[in-house]
Amino acid sequence: MKRYLYLWHRWLGIGLCLFMALWFFSGVVMLYVGYPKLTPREHLAHLPALDLQGCCIDLATALHNADGERAPASIRLSTVAGEPRYLLSYPGRSTVAVDARSGERLAPIEHEQALAAARQYDPTAFAQYRGAVEEDLWSHSRALDAERPLHRVQLADADGTLLYISGHSGEVVRDATALERGWNLVGAWLHWLYPLRGIGLDGLWSNLVIYLSLAATFMAVLGAVIGVLRWRFKAPYRSGSRSPYRGFARWHHIGGLLFGVLAITWIFSGLMSMNPWRVFNSSVPLPVAPYQGGPLQAQAFPISAQQALARFADNGLVVRELEWRLIAGEGYLIGHDRSGRTQVLSMTDGQVRKRLPQALLERAAQAVWPQGSVHTELLHTYDFYYYARDEHSMLGHLEKPLPVLRVRFDDPAATWLHLDLYTGEVLSSLDQPKRVSRWLFSLLHSWDWLPLLQRRPLWDAWMIALSVGGLILSISAAVLGWRRLRK
Repeated sequence: MKRYLYLWHRWLGIGLCLFMALWFFSGVVMLYVGYPKLTPREHLAHLPALDLQGCCIDLATALHNADGERAPASIRLSTVAGEPRYLLSYPGRSTVAVDARSGERLAPIEHEQALAAARQYDPTAFAQYRGAVEEDLWSHSRALDAERPLHRVQLADADGTLLYISGHSGEVVRDATALERGWNLVGAWLHWLYPLRGIGLDGLWSNLVIYLSLAATFMAVLGAVIGVLRWRFKAPYRSGSRSPYRGFARWHHIGGLLFGVLAITWIFSGLMSMNPWRVFNSSVPLPVAPYQGGPLQAQAFPISAQQALARFADNGLVVRELEWRLIAGEGYLIGHDRSGRTQVLSMTDGQVRKRLPQALLERAAQAVWPQGSVHTELLHTYDFYYYARDEHSMLGHLEKPLPVLRVRFDDPAATWLHLDLYTGEVLSSLDQPKRVSRWLFSLLHSWDWLPLLQRRPLWDAWMIALSVGGLILSISAAVLGWRRLRK
C-alpha cells in the first residue's frame, strides 16, 4: 500500500509541481496588484457634472424607445462621450443606451464614438484607437458580457492606460494601466490559467482548472501522509536525522511537514473558488425581485431629471450620475457625486435625504418572504460575513458602506440580505451554501479574517510566509521531478 502512495504522489507531483509553483508565486503578486477593473469610484471620478441644459426627454419616452415591452433591471442617466444618455440594463441582454436629448436608441458604437468616450475619461491625453474585441487578456470577466464587443483605446497618459469601451452604450467599462497589465502577466493572468483561454479551450477552461486543482489537492494530501510516515518521531535514522532524505528531498520533506496542511487548504480553497459542480448553488434560491415592489416604470417617478438635479444642487450635491430605484413600490432618485457620495430624492414627498428610512427597507424586505418571519439587524461595524477589502482584490471594488441593514429570512436556504441605507441597493444575498463558501474559499484562500485584515502588515507577513513555504515545496518538487525524469 505504501508503495502506491509513493508512486501516486511522485507522478502527480512531476505533472503538477510547476503549476503549484506558478500558483504560489502569482498569488503573492495578486496580494498587491489585482486583475484590471474599473471601480465605481474610478467611474464617477472620470465623469463630468451632469449638464441637462436643453435636455432631456422624459423617462417614459426613454423606456419606450429602449424596449417598450420589457421593464429594465436598472436605469441610469450619465454623460457618455460628452452627451447625456439614459443607460438601461436588462437581464441576459446587452446594455441599451438612449440619447437623452433626441430620444433615439443608439446603434452599436463606432470607433469615433469610442475615441470621444476616451477623451471624456481623460481630456488631456492623446487617444489611439486599438480596434474592437469580444474578449482578450484583460476582459475575460463575465461582468462585461452585456457590453461586448469592446472597443480598445490606448491613452498616452503617465500610466499608459488601456480603456475598454462598451460596444452598446459607449461607456468606459474597464481601464488597465501599464503597471497592472505588466504585473498581471505574472499575477492573476497566470494564477487563473488564463493562457488557456483564447486558444480554443475556453469551453474547457473551467473544468481544466477544477480537475487540476482536485488532482493537486489529492497529491498534497498524499504528500502529507507520506511525510508523517517517513518522519522518525521516536528514534532518529542512523544518520542522526529524523528525516531519511538529503538535499532537495530533505527540503521537500521538512517543508511539507511545516507547510503541508496549509498547502492543502490553499489548493482545496482554490478549487472551491470555482464553485465545482455548482456545490454552492442553492436548490431553492430566494427571489429578491419582490424587494422592488414592481417593475421600473415611468409613472413611479413623477419628478423629472432636471428638477431632481436642481433639488440635489440645493442640498450641496454636484451630481455626476442619476439612478432610478424602486423600493417597496416607492420611487427614489439616487444622485451620485464625484467622490461616490449619494443623496436620495423621494418621489412621494419630494424631499432629499442622505439616508433611506430603515422602516422602508424592512417593509421591502418583508415582501421578499411574506409567508415567513424576517429578522433585521443594523450593523455599525464589519463582521465575518460583511467586510471590505482593498480595491485591487477580487471583490474589493464592491462597495461595503456602514451602517448596513442585515435581514435574515427563515426560508429553506436561510437567506441573508445586506441592504444599503444610502441607496436602497441589495448589496449581497447570502444563503447557506454561500456562507459555506465564505468559510471554504474566502477564509482558507485569502485569509479574510478581520483580526488579520485589520492589522496590516500582519496579514501581509502571514500570507507571504505561507506563500514562501508553498514555493519551497513546489520548487523542491520540481527539482526532484526533473531528476527522476532524467533517470
